[in-house]
Amino acid sequence: MDGTNFRRAIARTRLAPVAAFPKRFMRVARHDARVIGVSAKWLLTSREHHNFTYDLTTLSREHLAWFVSVTCDVPVGQVRTYLAEIEQDETLRQHIARATSTAERRGLADRRVRYARRIGWYAIVRAIRPTHIVETGVDKGLGTCVLASALLRNAADGDPGRVTSLDINPEAGYLAKSEPWASVVDLVIGDSLASIKQLDRPVDLFLHDSDHHTKHERREFSTVEPKLAPGARLITDNVTVTNVLAEHAEKTGRRFLAYRETPAQHWYPGDGIGIAW
Repeated sequence: MDGTNFRRAIARTRLAPVAAFPKRFMRVARHDARVIGVSAKWLLTSREHHNFTYDLTTLSREHLAWFVSVTCDVPVGQVRTYLAEIEQDETLRQHIARATSTAERRGLADRRVRYARRIGWYAIVRAIRPTHIVETGVDKGLGTCVLASALLRNAADGDPGRVTSLDINPEAGYLAKSEPWASVVDLVIGDSLASIKQLDRPVDLFLHDSDHHTKHERREFSTVEPKLAPGARLITDNVTVTNVLAEHAEKTGRRFLAYRETPAQHWYPGDGIGIAW
């Protein structure tokens, strides 16, 4: 009996689990060793404690391009061009690195500039050319800078717009307080729900990235609904945390799609983008 037939014979006996155990153990061990190695490197080299930044795998980036293409009804080749724009924007990269190195909270931020799924935000703004974006949850302002960069590119093409960025923390948004990005950003400090109620112009793109508890997220979407322009899109970041936007889309007669990112060489499993349109 050759080796293949012998293994097949063992697989049909009660010894099968015992015989398979070494192979199963080695697969788990190799996986865990990679995870531990990546985690240990991150602990020693990174300063971040939340809102982790990283690059996407090549495959994940390609899936993101198709996600934006489908939800914004633009050719995928054009989306790839938009993704390349933000990734190759050296002026923005240098600004973020400098601003991070001199910030009061630089001990909790990495100088290396990585956007993760935020490149998808950029591509969406470039694709749909919104006049007014509202973003809730700003933190350092990395995402705000990405949105502002897309708006500046749109303005150069003849389609100007602004982003209203809402956060309850008075220290939020320090990366977005420099020109030229600040020229298209209105940073509002205060409760997001109260700030949304005070909006005085229609919203073409709403991005929820603040408190991801179900109740608060649901209240943000219901509060902004009367403020939306015709054809407005709704986005939720960290879409793996709740199903709120999907439920809101169904309730309001919209379509919904979610994208799950895959970080490259990072212990964090990643999150995603949900969009209703």
